Amino acid sequence: MCGITGIFAFNLVGKFNLVNLAAATKAIEKRGPDNQDIYHDEFVGLGHRRLSIIDTSAIAHQPMWDETKRYCIIFNGEIFNFQELKKELEQKGVTSFFSHSDTEVLLKLFILEKEKCLNKLNGFFAFCVYDKQEQSLFLARDRYGVKPLLYQFDEDKFLFASEMKSIIAYGIEKEIDYTSLHTYLQLNYIPAPRTIFKNVKKLLPGHYIKVSSRQATVSTYYSISIDNGQSTIDYSSAKEKFKQLLEASVQRRLISDVPLGAFLSGGIDSSIVTGLAAKYKPDLHTFSIGFRDEEFFDETNYARLVAKHFKTDHTVFSLTNDDLYAHVHSILDYLDEPFADSSAINVFILSKETRKHATVALSGDGADELFAGYNKHAAFLRAIHPSWKESLAISLAPIWKVFPQSRNNFFSNKARQFLRFAEGAKLTSKERYWHWAGFASQQKAYQLFSEKSKTNFASQEFNLFKDDLLKTIPNTETINDILLTDMNLVLPGDMLTKVDLMSMANGLEVRSPFLDFELVNFAFCLPDEYKINPTIRKRIVQDAFRDFLPEELYNRPKKGFEVPMLKWLRKEMKSLITDDLLSEKFVREQNVFDYAAIAQLKKQLFSSSPGDVHARIWALIVFQWWWKKYNS
Repeated sequence: MCGITGIFAFNLVGKFNLVNLAAATKAIEKRGPDNQDIYHDEFVGLGHRRLSIIDTSAIAHQPMWDETKRYCIIFNGEIFNFQELKKELEQKGVTSFFSHSDTEVLLKLFILEKEKCLNKLNGFFAFCVYDKQEQSLFLARDRYGVKPLLYQFDEDKFLFASEMKSIIAYGIEKEIDYTSLHTYLQLNYIPAPRTIFKNVKKLLPGHYIKVSSRQATVSTYYSISIDNGQSTIDYSSAKEKFKQLLEASVQRRLISDVPLGAFLSGGIDSSIVTGLAAKYKPDLHTFSIGFRDEEFFDETNYARLVAKHFKTDHTVFSLTNDDLYAHVHSILDYLDEPFADSSAINVFILSKETRKHATVALSGDGADELFAGYNKHAAFLRAIHPSWKESLAISLAPIWKVFPQSRNNFFSNKARQFLRFAEGAKLTSKERYWHWAGFASQQKAYQLFSEKSKTNFASQEFNLFKDDLLKTIPNTETINDILLTDMNLVLPGDMLTKVDLMSMANGLEVRSPFLDFELVNFAFCLPDEYKINPTIRKRIVQDAFRDFLPEELYNRPKKGFEVPMLKWLRKEMKSLITDDLLSEKFVREQNVFDYAAIAQLKKQLFSSSPGDVHARIWALIVFQWWWKKYNS
């Protein structure tokens, strides 16, 4: 796990940017605290920050060259099947290995097979190979977007990096993309391939780029496909197959030359991963985060129960709201693109504390998107197969609007959920997904724009972008259609971005066994009913390991990894809202947002019916903090 950056200059103008290579590499130092090195010749520069996991010796440092000095690689990620691939290479006559690293195996496999090697890789990655003889770059990103890769391409140069702060260090023009901003104000994150800047893109998961002769060509090497014929495997056999695939995935992800542990929330997913890992690693160290002031969200009792069940060495980081809030400014400072999933605060603290004991942690990420674990998936099931209950909920929409809307207590939260369901259920398949995926409608997001921003916003461009994001949802959707869209949109755009940014900010590698490509391909061969029915979500996950986990973990409500954002905004952050980032003076001088629209949100925030406004206010705060840092 590391950070990479580089430049390919096409002319003398582009060459001026080479002087920024060292600064661009240093900008991502938190991703790789163990070593920094750079290479550059007349037109190409490569920078690498290393977090040593496999073969921690200096000989495995990067940039890494092959023996001929023709090919050079910089690599961020892990290839879990590198030992098998090494044997395959040796059988083909490639025997001169000088290290024990997966990086060298990847380099030599690429030299032999070029882009065809990507389909053989089991792991997560973003890497670049420089062919000095051909004067070309080859860059690729893993299948599901676990590792990030951003790039900028113009007539003078091609830039790339693991994080935006490294791209910015080259001195790029920072022109805001208003289609991205409009999307962000709805979803609280910016989906690939767009970024907050017009001239910077994210490489999509499962894609690669070839750069040569002043051309950059993007191609696809992998995409998830749904078995519309639906696999004929019976449920009992499917459970056994799923267990085998997940256990093999966990076992693969235990390879490490540094201390390895596991996140343990007390939920089903992380508990299964922990139990499987403990079978092969008896000294497994597990880590949980608890909330002393928020008993509803505290799952540490369940985590302790699982740790005792599997005999792990368990550590609980028990935090107060003040402990959580103390990290907010550090996280806002680290973000180099607006990203407003507030649970990033928890992931940051969990990663920070875990890093004191381990360099690698296993997680349960991806299970909800693969096997229908979210509330919205249950809502989709009801909308797709409505009964009289759903019809009643929809018809009572005017009544739900009368009730206070808030996450603060049980009844106001239920009214909020009923109204949200009623509004979404009446929409088309695509619009329903967009409504339930976001926090604001297109109209409400647009109303936040100042007149100046509205002139910079092209609605047709946004609509084309949105249509592309929702292209996997047909007019009559199935649950698998929804899950596929989640895997392409929510997982890489929100969940994996959050985990990558917050873990790498603390020099911690996180591995997600549920995202093994063999397991993902299997999951999308299963019919909807194996994943969800009216009484259970993640059905096959829960049923397959029912005899493996403590009985107490079942039939308990799913809890989010949340922070008390509404309380903070009304108390600790109130002055930030009223006197600084969302003050009338700052907003009008900045001229990105319409203050009258922001004033309405502020009024709602302090009302008895805040609804989800705290998420919208937080998104504005994140953007304003970012804007001050990068555009003032």
